[in-house]
Amino acid sequence: MAVNPTNLDLPGKPGVYLFRRADDRVTYVGKATDLRSRVRSYFAPNPDREMVPRLVGDSDRIDFIVTKNPSEALILERQLIREHKPRYNSMLKDDKSYPFIALTSHEHPRIIYTRHPPEDALRWGPFADAGAAKRVIQLLRRQFGIRDCPELLPQGCLAMHIGLCHAPCIDPSGYDTQVKAAVSVLDGNAGVLIEALQGDMDQASDGLDYEDAAKARDLIGAVQRTVSQQVVHSRFYQDCDAIGFASRGDTGVVVVLNAKDGVVQGQMEYPLIHRGDIAESVACVLAEHYAGTRPPRIVLVPAPIGESMGDWLAERRGGAVEVRVPQRGELARLRRMADQNADIQVVRHQKGRSGSLEQAAADDGAGMLGLDSLDHIVCFDMAQLQGEERVGASVVLRKGRPAKKEYRTYRVKTDAPDDLRMMVEVVERWLKRQEGWPDMLLLDGGQTHLSAIQRMLDGHGLTGRFPVAALAKREETLHMEEREPLVLGRHGRVLVHARDEAHRFVNRYHRKRRGKSAMDDPLEEIEGLGAKKIQALLRHFGGRRGIDHASVRELREVPGIGKAMAERIHGHHNG
Repeated sequence: MAVNPTNLDLPGKPGVYLFRRADDRVTYVGKATDLRSRVRSYFAPNPDREMVPRLVGDSDRIDFIVTKNPSEALILERQLIREHKPRYNSMLKDDKSYPFIALTSHEHPRIIYTRHPPEDALRWGPFADAGAAKRVIQLLRRQFGIRDCPELLPQGCLAMHIGLCHAPCIDPSGYDTQVKAAVSVLDGNAGVLIEALQGDMDQASDGLDYEDAAKARDLIGAVQRTVSQQVVHSRFYQDCDAIGFASRGDTGVVVVLNAKDGVVQGQMEYPLIHRGDIAESVACVLAEHYAGTRPPRIVLVPAPIGESMGDWLAERRGGAVEVRVPQRGELARLRRMADQNADIQVVRHQKGRSGSLEQAAADDGAGMLGLDSLDHIVCFDMAQLQGEERVGASVVLRKGRPAKKEYRTYRVKTDAPDDLRMMVEVVERWLKRQEGWPDMLLLDGGQTHLSAIQRMLDGHGLTGRFPVAALAKREETLHMEEREPLVLGRHGRVLVHARDEAHRFVNRYHRKRRGKSAMDDPLEEIEGLGAKKIQALLRHFGGRRGIDHASVRELREVPGIGKAMAERIHGHHNG
């Protein structure tokens, strides 16, 4: 039932209003300097936005919260959007939670990639390119040995043994110096790290190892994009952000270009559902962007955003912030460049929304399990037949799509007698080659497989480092620690796809191994008998039948076959 405007009784004060359905679900959150006049505008004969009639028709009542001033309303609005994720609100409810790199306040700080950094931690971000941020963390750990484990272990952990951690749990000496070096890189002084990567790239190139050279080149790009990408130079860009805006229908994008010390160092894009008022859309994004980072001295905006927003920015900075709408000169050109970037991004975002069913599946799975992301899934499966050709395989899904270059196959090296211990061996071998962790490690199996892998991870000090789940084929039941078994429906299709892909891949590898075994020459089983001697035997006897019935004396007549070898061949054929 639609909201009845005659029943509204709202004050003419600043605050936040919430459209709700009959089941109390919040469909929209907004802020206002004057609640009464702002909410009445939704019932105008000619609404300024296409979504307004749908919103009014889909809501049953309107609640409100009065605040002391518009600044408090701005902050409360952002918090309520994050909490309720309303259907008709800014798309920032899904996309605004960009990741941070944080260093905790522990005695021996821990580096973490997170969308919700601890309040007392040093933080850098938010980063629009999440993949680049993850690669920078991997580089910092490899270069400086910064720990990422949730707790210090007296015996150390796997990261220490593979050179990714300085191991302050065992010997903290020198760790503070390493942390200071990492902080310097994250603050923008990435010269040392880039120089080391440049050396790796040159060395690989000189050795004609162009694949490793390309990897080093890509890592340099990741560091630059994350911490110090330099785009435009000007003596006017000392400490300012230029805000650009563009929209297509209800879809809008706000771009923040960050400039410091004469250099535009990078940009962040925030897609949103445009509310019809540019100043309101920009203010909504600025409230989110500067909630996690210190505002600059100058903010260049496309339209006046009001004194209350300016006051809040000054409060966040702890000093004066000049909010300007430049009309000419260098600063105006910088702000127009932000508009141009926003225009490109809004077109890209519209195209992206209509595609990528795989990404939608990954997002659905993450939402179902309450995880930040399922953009990186690694899934394991095993195969054997009557104890022979015991193999395993892992497949990788990136944003819901198979990343086939990252698929791996394994031959079981130990005498593990069952599927369970085979999987433990293979996963343990996989662990030793990882520089970073997936969003989920998925196993083809049930609760027993999950328990066995968790025990192995606990032994390596990796408890809680990444989610682990086992997916049983019976009713597609997902098992995770400290959760009830979950029968997957449509929202779990990305996990079913990963499991099925691992099953297909390991079975193909198993068939290949079985076929190779069937084609092996039985003579190869004889110690010391290689391909050349087998060819000599075949030529001398005219085929395998002659070899099978030859005596030791006859075998010794073949060039290269001595007495001992002849006796081994004869014994092989005659038991």
